[in-house]
Amino acid sequence: MPDVQKISIALTGEQIGALKAAVETGEYATTSEIVREAIRDWQFKRELRREDLNRLRQLWDQGKASGAATPVDFGPARQEARQRLAITAEDQVRAS
Repeated sequence: MPDVQKISIALTGEQIGALKAAVETGEYATTSEIVREAIRDWQFKRELRREDLNRLRQLWDQGKASGAATPVDFGPARQEARQRLAITAEDQVRAS
């Protein structure tokens, strides 16, 4: 078992009530178990944010390395999207 150390934290009355209610209903065995789970969730989310940030940095670098931006005409793309939407709508009508 990992080294377990005690710390002291300050919580609001509402937070303490929620912890005690979760223990009383049997969701958790102890309030410490709830706090440990909350910390594990926080650690997981923190790592996800770190990975997201790294990925965004990579994308930013790739974008900068790809050269200067060029104007884009979205007209043809919109036209193609409308055509695909019309085909999909026709297919759905036929299927029903």
